[in-house]
Amino acid sequence: MAIILASQSPRRKELLRYLVTDFLIEPADVDETIQPSDEPEDYVMRMAQAKAAKIAAHHPAAIVIACDTIVVNQGEILGKPVDRKDGYRMLRALSGGVHQVFTALVIRQGGQITTALVPAEVTFFELTDEEIQNYLESGEYADKAGAYGIQGGASLFVKQIVGDYYSIVGFPVGVVNQLLKKFKS
Repeated sequence: MAIILASQSPRRKELLRYLVTDFLIEPADVDETIQPSDEPEDYVMRMAQAKAAKIAAHHPAAIVIACDTIVVNQGEILGKPVDRKDGYRMLRALSGGVHQVFTALVIRQGGQITTALVPAEVTFFELTDEEIQNYLESGEYADKAGAYGIQGGASLFVKQIVGDYYSIVGFPVGVVNQLLKKFKS
């Protein structure tokens, strides 16, 4: 039975390999526009569900794994930055504070669907402008919720984590493993 990862993220691909060696990658292109009325947990789950549904429509027999990750700071959903200036704004806002990260996970095969919302809390050290600019210069911020990847250079910003580290990375591998058990005979 085919397993499809509905993501082009190299991190998700690497972590899924811990669980299964044979899977396909088929990114789901969905509209990720954040509406002012969106609640963080609802938004991130809706995105993961939309990604799973899009791929499952073309592969009804396959097990489809879809995730979406957001950063939430003082109630504001921080998606992927649109440019470097937006990345700076996000990192400046996260500096010296506590924010939440939510990864929504959807696994579906035909009519069988299981979901999980995996939260984590991250505290950043106070960041200097030089630290932020150096990180932005690396380009690592692009295409990352909240303008940072915790597994890379932004690891220097992290004072404390409460919750699932892999949810912050974008693929809560332990939760994925538990949910996949529901799909195996």
